[in-house]
Amino acid sequence: MKNIPEVRTGIVAVSRDCFPIELSEKRRKNIVKACGEKKVPVTEINTIVENENDIPEALIELEKNKVNTLVVYLGNFGPEGPLSMLAQKFNGPVMFVAAAEETGNDLYGGRGDAFCGLLSASYNAGLRNVKPYMPEYPVGRPEEIAEMIGEFIPVARIILGIKKLKIFTFGPRPFDFNTLHAPVKPLMDIGVEVMENSELDLYELFNKAKNNPEVPGVLKDMEKELGSGNKFPGILSKLAQYEIALTGFMNENLGVSEYGVFANKCWPAFQTSFGFVPCYVNSRLAQRGIPVACEADIFGALSEYMLTCATGFPATILDVNNTVPLDMYEKAKETIGDYAHNDLFMGFHCGNTCSSCMANYEMKYQLIMHRLLEPDKEPDITRGTIEGTIGAGDMTLFRFQGTPENELKVYVAEGEVLDIDPKTFGSTGIIAIKEMGRFYRHVLLEKKFPHHAGVGFKHAGKALYSASRLLGVDDVSFNLPKGMYYPTENPFE
Repeated sequence: MKNIPEVRTGIVAVSRDCFPIELSEKRRKNIVKACGEKKVPVTEINTIVENENDIPEALIELEKNKVNTLVVYLGNFGPEGPLSMLAQKFNGPVMFVAAAEETGNDLYGGRGDAFCGLLSASYNAGLRNVKPYMPEYPVGRPEEIAEMIGEFIPVARIILGIKKLKIFTFGPRPFDFNTLHAPVKPLMDIGVEVMENSELDLYELFNKAKNNPEVPGVLKDMEKELGSGNKFPGILSKLAQYEIALTGFMNENLGVSEYGVFANKCWPAFQTSFGFVPCYVNSRLAQRGIPVACEADIFGALSEYMLTCATGFPATILDVNNTVPLDMYEKAKETIGDYAHNDLFMGFHCGNTCSSCMANYEMKYQLIMHRLLEPDKEPDITRGTIEGTIGAGDMTLFRFQGTPENELKVYVAEGEVLDIDPKTFGSTGIIAIKEMGRFYRHVLLEKKFPHHAGVGFKHAGKALYSASRLLGVDDVSFNLPKGMYYPTENPFE
């Protein structure tokens, strides 16, 4: 996946000058060894920061090793000012962790007091407006610190990706979907660029790509991917032409950004002008780490991208769409297990989920658009969806959203896609999330989130929660377990 950052983590040990520097050095080496055993990639930086004069040397060594993610390790109490200054001057995500004491047999010469030092480091970081990532319990033995670094990597990947991301949009957001309208200033505040374009711009790009020599190769790749599911082969040449138009535009317009995603208007004028629906192309770009959010949903595109960075897998965008009929629920109890009926819902979209995330798939036409645009006709301009059942397994529901007041809010919940046939059209799956009914009422409805949700095909709540907090989002919601009440929830039965 080329559209997400490669995280290159470096570890710098720090040491208070009244403590043995050898303690930090030895403990750092033990962490690097533990990382190797756990296959957590990390670069050992030899410079140990004791005072401000060590910072330039550490930064040079970090740059020489092309490190873009920093672990500041308190092997002993640590110098609170210099270590927070190092974090401030490093251009990338930073984690603070500290050493646990090693043995009760050496608490004179071998005691490091990093447990105490991390308090001072945290205070000094606050003085410098530095916001480091800290694990839930950021003090540990080498093998525990190695695990913490492993958990930090997807968080860092999200932060690095966002800082160099550009969202391309084509077409105004539809009037009938006002919930997708949100100010873009909060995105710029966190470093995301937004480049808005008209549908005429896209139409011109599409027409110019008609004779592009790469179109036949893309068409053949589509045929190979669809296999026996290629039910409308006549539409593939237009879809290939459209894919070339989008990817070419992105490559030419990234500018100072390194990564790109799209939020494109996709109906109803799209079909009558372009002669197809773009869903299948959207799914193919998502497979390459370039999500394309439907209905010009800018924050939906960002949500998908953050999921992609967190999981390392393609994500999709689905409507939190419809309830599961009671008869379907009762017939599938063996598969459903202890999930309550209100824990379930169907996630649906027209056909934008990539084939690698589907249990079965084939090229179809968009039923709702067909009813509207070409009733009583054989499908023509509404062809181009990839439809089927979304594959069973772990999933994360996530939405990063701007408000009319230029603030940011987030929800995240982990669950699973169940191995049940949804018996309907589109890219659809039956999703189970514990206490989803309450979460739907007191977060999605109460906090006025839109109907679109990012869906990642792996549990990634921990990384997404941490990354959202590092990005300055104070309002981060998750599905509360039974017995814990939402602020707006009626406690009386």
